[in-house]
Amino acid sequence: MPLLPAGAGCSHRIPSSTISELRNFIYKMPKTRFSSALRLRCKSEVSNSDSEPRTDSLSGASTPEIRVFMRKKRIKKEFEVGTEQPKQCGLPDIEEFAYRKANGSVKSKPSTKVLPEGAIVASAMKKAGEPPANWERVLEGICKMRSSEDAPVDSMGCEKAGSSLPPKERRFAVLVSSLLSSQTKDNVTHGAIQRLLQNGLLTPDAIIKADEATIKGLIYPVGFYTRKAGNLKKIAEICLKKYDGDIPNSLEDLLLLPGIGPKMAHLVMNTGWNNVQGICVDTHVHRICNRLGWVSRRGTKQKTLTPEETREALQLWLPKDEWAPINPLLVGFGQTICTPLRPRCGMCGVNEFCPSAFKDTSSPSAKLKKSGVSEKL
Repeated sequence: MPLLPAGAGCSHRIPSSTISELRNFIYKMPKTRFSSALRLRCKSEVSNSDSEPRTDSLSGASTPEIRVFMRKKRIKKEFEVGTEQPKQCGLPDIEEFAYRKANGSVKSKPSTKVLPEGAIVASAMKKAGEPPANWERVLEGICKMRSSEDAPVDSMGCEKAGSSLPPKERRFAVLVSSLLSSQTKDNVTHGAIQRLLQNGLLTPDAIIKADEATIKGLIYPVGFYTRKAGNLKKIAEICLKKYDGDIPNSLEDLLLLPGIGPKMAHLVMNTGWNNVQGICVDTHVHRICNRLGWVSRRGTKQKTLTPEETREALQLWLPKDEWAPINPLLVGFGQTICTPLRPRCGMCGVNEFCPSAFKDTSSPSAKLKKSGVSEKL
């Protein structure tokens, strides 16, 4: 079959002598979108040639004309800046922070985004650090409930350790009590401190000289007593060598001690040095603040996941003069009324302000509330 001459453009006139052969070739091609269009085009050109014949420049005879269209390479379409319709979304894409002009320079792109209907804008959200509604009334109500009933923290909390000792020895006793209190009830921690005191092992000198097995036996059954006995000897050595038998007087240095976390460090600073740098948040404070809706994760309405997140969120709005007393206040409240399991919501004087009140249907207090009977203080 004759080939098209080299250099042909988008169309080429084919002599009548090859029409029949070209038609046969086209119809033998595999069926594709391109070949089907070519067949239709071939038929159209033949029919047109019957009514409007052309004269061959060489022979002078009338010949039909067929045009073969070659598929061009697709060129990526470019859009002008500002003609694209804005996407319906609340946040800009990363690419929208800059765009290129025709000359290649980069400039800031004006915002054209449209927020969907019902979206929450930043100005409508609760400002960070804004106090929750009725927090003062809730705090007053908890104070009244706490004054009518003693809790273990009132007589056996870490703050009570070594209360009869001189200031330097008392600070070390508070530090030891804080170390032992992790994952341990107040009465168990208090018992361990009393046994150490009775055996003369509540000073750095005595702890360094004592056998670790002896210390483990005296502090048992506090949680993780084996690990805590080892940390206790390390802390005693650090205090003796670096602080002349005293304890660190800064939050940063306290956090460098083995086994001491943020909750313990803030408690030691508050009690030992009378230096309030933050709120001491333990599991009770963490739980109660989330139940009351006092704290949330930054930028969301979700509950905080850790005591440290709770501390950061609580310090954003709670007045600083409440930072020290709120720990024993809420700890005692959590030990007596707002307990981890089956909280006594029927006895709570602030349940009307608590979004979590009576949510635990298995709670005895919830059943009493439903039956119209309320417990009395």
